[in-house]
Amino acid sequence: MKGYFIAAMLVLTVSVMTCGDDTQPFKITSKRSDDRVEVKLEKGKVVFDVRSPIGISSVTIERTTEQWPEKVAIQLRLKGLENVRVSTDKIKLEASVSSQSGDTRLWKDGREDSPLNSKSPYWMEIRIIDSDGKPTKVIPLKDGILEMQLPKMLLEGNPKFVQLEWIDFYRN
Repeated sequence: MKGYFIAAMLVLTVSVMTCGDDTQPFKITSKRSDDRVEVKLEKGKVVFDVRSPIGISSVTIERTTEQWPEKVAIQLRLKGLENVRVSTDKIKLEASVSSQSGDTRLWKDGREDSPLNSKSPYWMEIRIIDSDGKPTKVIPLKDGILEMQLPKMLLEGNPKFVQLEWIDFYRN
């Protein structure tokens, strides 16, 4: 088909670190074959550690258990964050992190002209962490992490999946 590019979704082999439980609580499907997602499970908490060599991609995280853990965090190993979209079948949150100041802007359901603030139940703080594990505002990151704690309101109603899409300012 001339002019059309069809991207196949790939089911990743996910590295899951658990405390003695061999069940796979999540199915992760990625747009790109070189994306990697490590799942770190602790009591009541899960962290999805995402590595994206190209810097622009998406993953769908589907729970295979009855409930999402109490706390769900995403770690993006990127140099910067032009845009991130975290969505379920009912809610779409989007954010960007300024490449100059490191400040975060967050909005809901495509309404970029109505940014959310920290008092919103949908607020999702994005922490910028340097390679030494310390908070920073310096972008581009070198071996750092952009970490997001998903708001409880995003997971209200226990959605079957969370879709995560990102664009790094500094794509390879």
